[in-house]
Amino acid sequence: MRAAVFRQGSIVVDTLPDPTPEQGQVLVRTRACGICGSDLHAASYTHQFVDLARRAGNRWAMDADRDVVFGHEFCCEVVDYGPRTPARLAPGTLVCSMPMTLAGETVHGIGYSNDIAGGFAQYLPLADRMLLAVPNGLSATAAALTEPMAVGWHAVQQARLTPEDVPLVVGCGPVGLAVIAGLAIRDLHPIIAADFSPARRQLALKMGADIVVDPAEASPYQSWQQAATPPGHDPSRYAQLFGIGPRQRPAVIFECVGVPGLIQQVIEGAPAAARIVVVGVCMQTDRFEPFFGIVKQLNLQFVLAYTAQEFADSLHHIAEGKIDVTPLITGSVGLDGVSTAFAELANPEQHAKVIVDPWA
Repeated sequence: MRAAVFRQGSIVVDTLPDPTPEQGQVLVRTRACGICGSDLHAASYTHQFVDLARRAGNRWAMDADRDVVFGHEFCCEVVDYGPRTPARLAPGTLVCSMPMTLAGETVHGIGYSNDIAGGFAQYLPLADRMLLAVPNGLSATAAALTEPMAVGWHAVQQARLTPEDVPLVVGCGPVGLAVIAGLAIRDLHPIIAADFSPARRQLALKMGADIVVDPAEASPYQSWQQAATPPGHDPSRYAQLFGIGPRQRPAVIFECVGVPGLIQQVIEGAPAAARIVVVGVCMQTDRFEPFFGIVKQLNLQFVLAYTAQEFADSLHHIAEGKIDVTPLITGSVGLDGVSTAFAELANPEQHAKVIVDPWA
């Protein structure tokens, strides 16, 4: 099979052996696979990426000196079954799966494994028990966004939201846009979103944001104050101490950027008693001043990935029209275009999500 291989710091197209499915596995043909920001980071900061994974308990065991085929946001079609594996789904059925497979009782991650190719390859050996048939005639390209949408849905589910909360999403890249989509499903309004990129702010509106803010022109936190503060609210310490007058609505702030300094910015800008959900994956050393969190009594929470149920829910959200992922798909390439797409994704005005078709 052909694949886009990350080899010694570069992405090259090469021919690899076709995978042979084991018992309990299904051979699938990759129809579409999204490029994730984590892929870009792994390619640009490979040794740091590997070192962090090791220090965090080998969540992904990748050897920087060996070939790896990225790609964990995929939709595939069933080709064949491994030995003694019942043919539950007919050949040609479109399927999605969480990016992992099972070999016996062993779980293998897909996307950063040196031994199992990810979705930038033409074939994958997926676990039958983890396959979800794509419903409602949804296209493979749209279904491939199940994984990134599940990341946002998980963050929203973990945030312990109430109908009174007013959310602020800081950063409108794919992660922030997925969070906005999840908040819209929960019918939590107004949704305020902030990003320096005009293109991303427009996408935020399409995904369900009610108010978008350019941080270069206005403070996202002041915009939140205006949206969450009822008429007659008295912010004085005396009024707040004795509960006089209407209360300001609670704040839930989703940090979806993942670069050093953002957590500090958020805890400085956040109102008292805010809940901060860190969704952006920062892979560098960061610093923040706890004093701000202490005096404001902030709640700081970190989230990652999703549960199996949240992944399945996200596929159905897309298939049932609760999330329109079409605006997010800004490009499509074959294997020969993967390297160029990695470079172009650095420009937020050019792309949101690029889909790889290994057969194009």
